[in-house]
Amino acid sequence: MSEEYGNDFITLTDEDGNEIELEHLDTVEYNNQTYMAFLPAEMSLDDAYELIIMKVELEDDGEEMLVTLDNEDEEAELFQIFSERLEETFEDEAEEPEKD
Repeated sequence: MSEEYGNDFITLTDEDGNEIELEHLDTVEYNNQTYMAFLPAEMSLDDAYELIIMKVELEDDGEEMLVTLDNEDEEAELFQIFSERLEETFEDEAEEPEKD
């Protein structure tokens, strides 16, 4: 993932009206579904690693909506996929020579 164009941030509102800002890390197509991985935007280096995975669902009017995963097996499987992809991305970035 290139930071050449800046990070992608979104703000979501939960059922209680609370807003949370998330940084989009990656998107994957898996079993004919689209999943997105996020980190809370307000993280410090001392915070625990908290990957948030959401599924993209289409509403009746064609609007996309992000929903949480209800199935623990699905969540574990997607966590593994995203973790491997992110690890590969960070390894690739660490191997790239610095640009002046």
